[in-house]
Amino acid sequence: MANKLIEDLKWRGLLYQQTDAEGMEKLLNEEKVSLYVGVDPTADSMHIGHIVPLLTLRRFQQAGHRPILLVGGATGMIGDPSGRSTERNLLTAKQIDNNVAGIKKQLERIFDFSGDQNGAQLVNNYDWVGKLSAIEFLRDYGKLININYMLNKDTISSRLETGLSFTEFAYTLIQGIDFNHLYDHYDVRIQVGGSDQWGNITTGLEVIRKTHDEEARAFGITIPLVTKSDGTKFGKTAGGAVWLDAEKTSPYEFYQFWLNTADADVVKYLKIFTFLSHEEIETLAQKVETEPHLREAQKTLAAEMTKLIHGEAGLEQALRITAALFSGDLKSLSVDEMKVAFSGVPSIELPKESKNIVDLLVEAKISSSKRQAREDVTNGAISVNGEKVKDLDYIIDTKDRMEDAFAIIRRGKKKYHMVKFN
Repeated sequence: MANKLIEDLKWRGLLYQQTDAEGMEKLLNEEKVSLYVGVDPTADSMHIGHIVPLLTLRRFQQAGHRPILLVGGATGMIGDPSGRSTERNLLTAKQIDNNVAGIKKQLERIFDFSGDQNGAQLVNNYDWVGKLSAIEFLRDYGKLININYMLNKDTISSRLETGLSFTEFAYTLIQGIDFNHLYDHYDVRIQVGGSDQWGNITTGLEVIRKTHDEEARAFGITIPLVTKSDGTKFGKTAGGAVWLDAEKTSPYEFYQFWLNTADADVVKYLKIFTFLSHEEIETLAQKVETEPHLREAQKTLAAEMTKLIHGEAGLEQALRITAALFSGDLKSLSVDEMKVAFSGVPSIELPKESKNIVDLLVEAKISSSKRQAREDVTNGAISVNGEKVKDLDYIIDTKDRMEDAFAIIRRGKKKYHMVKFN
């Protein structure tokens, strides 16, 4: 069973580093184990850069193992130095609690939290780290790790020239305390993390080794950093991060992010992010080669990811908006869906007053001149909220203002504008 799981992880490109590959495979063959991934609640939502370790842990759950999901209520107050060049802004306990609540909802989308033997469990490291006094921290754990050992960590050594506070310097040791606590109280044997977490994971193993008389059987694995085929960072768009929270990144925008995946990346992403079988992915890979114009692999990737994070309802909304924009049939959309669909289009604010269509097109800079505006209208190039307007005397007024606040003007086939009325 372990062989099959490990081979699947390798095939998907999800294994980067292992502390003891042979020992971990032997453990997985002998028993069902508990594994953990940590997430620091630095925001009230995760973004897609967080989810590869989580999805990997879900694969272990599907194989019968138990996921422990650690939300860092304590470490989130401190800040992980990895991947950063400056100190993180410290959050209040109230902010952390709010962020934990938001992240918990998202984790419940990904994992099975049923009461079964391998049901996922959520823990918060504030419950044990928050009880440690400074004296206890230094006496019981500070003495375990040599300063030279800490300085050899890439996450720490890379920050020495720009500056690193003792607060963030101590982060890796606190995460080591987490692994040790979970080893003792939740029988956690494996920590899973991104490649930037290697130093923190190995510190945890060192703490476990030094606090147990018996031979500790604990392991760590990391997942490679996901990049695009052109070498640029995955998960960023012109608008910033792609969030899992529907209020920050709508299901439609989320779907479109995956739909726009390049042919060179889509098979790789299907392997990393979806739970499709090898056979299903190989079939889609073949279609990328033979029928790239159909974009079936991208459509499948977008549908699988949107359904996973936003459920069937979120996927249905994304597909409905996508279809309406493609066909130009905006009447099929609700007002809220209109707002989502056109949140990123050019917009302009105009006074809330009745206005001739030609004047509005010029004032909103949708048409370059009155002459051009008249041509656009008479040629049938202008639509208001999905309805074609060909009358030069048409007046934009209350009937055209959705929620008495905005109208969607389309010029040509794809050029949309939002006119906001104030």
